[in-house]
Amino acid sequence: MQRKLVYTADCVHAMAASMRADLVELHERHLAEHNALRVELNAMRAEVAELRDVMLLITSTLRQQAEHDVHTLRRQLETALVRLERRDPAQPLH
Repeated sequence: MQRKLVYTADCVHAMAASMRADLVELHERHLAEHNALRVELNAMRAEVAELRDVMLLITSTLRQQAEHDVHTLRRQLETALVRLERRDPAQPLH
């Protein structure tokens, strides 16, 4: 008794070719998605670099302003101390 063939060789080859085509399609989609994500990542890196530059500029500006403020306050303090030293200790402060 001979067994009945469930699948012919041509049917198996066609199914394998179909599966191979599906794998090629999936691979192409994966590559396209990978490239899109790479472009997005590069854009994000550029944006982060731009934000870092802005933060450095802001920090530098605020630091310069703070140094200027400290210099002004020191000058005002020295002026006040000089005025206090010149006053007659016998006179009241008010």
